[in-house]
Amino acid sequence: MINVALPKGRLGEKVYDMFARAGFECPSILENNRKLIFEGDKVCCFWVKPSDVAIYVERGAADVGVVGKDIILEYQPDVYEMLDLKLGACRMCVATKKDFHDDPEKTLRVATKFSRIARRYYAEKCRDIDIIHLNGSIELAPILGLSDVIVDIVETGKTLLENNLEPIETIVPISARLIANKAAYKFKTGEIGTLIRELNRQVNGND
Repeated sequence: MINVALPKGRLGEKVYDMFARAGFECPSILENNRKLIFEGDKVCCFWVKPSDVAIYVERGAADVGVVGKDIILEYQPDVYEMLDLKLGACRMCVATKKDFHDDPEKTLRVATKFSRIARRYYAEKCRDIDIIHLNGSIELAPILGLSDVIVDIVETGKTLLENNLEPIETIVPISARLIANKAAYKFKTGEIGTLIRELNRQVNGND
């Protein structure tokens, strides 16, 4: 039995569909009830907040889970990154007001909830920055003069466009990744390996 942490929401539903097609179905998860844990023949699944998946996997409450590459880069959990599922594709970007001109002689004010990613990115560019950590509505920061730029996830770019903002640099592409607990992978190599092979077939269009 493999314990699986699935991210709540549309992404998690797409991931579960992949698991089911891979032969790791859990029919009770589709029932309309208030259960928190769902057991199938090969897997035991539970829904968790997307940003918490890595915690469940790292600490062994789940053997495997699915999490965005942004979470892996930001929190650096001690897990194995096993497979890019090619779901939820987007990108981590630097964005700002359309009329902004950067002055390299001044400290760049960066608003983001991905502080570690932003620091690493600008450290590689040897750029002096001031991180302003926010938890939501990041787009407001440059509009209200709180920051010069933002570092955030961009999907379609529609929200930026509607607020007179634009992406100016792509830091890294983001997608959903299958991760595994290190100890669980050691003791359940066969089961987890089979799951990875079957998911990989789907990712590569061999399903």
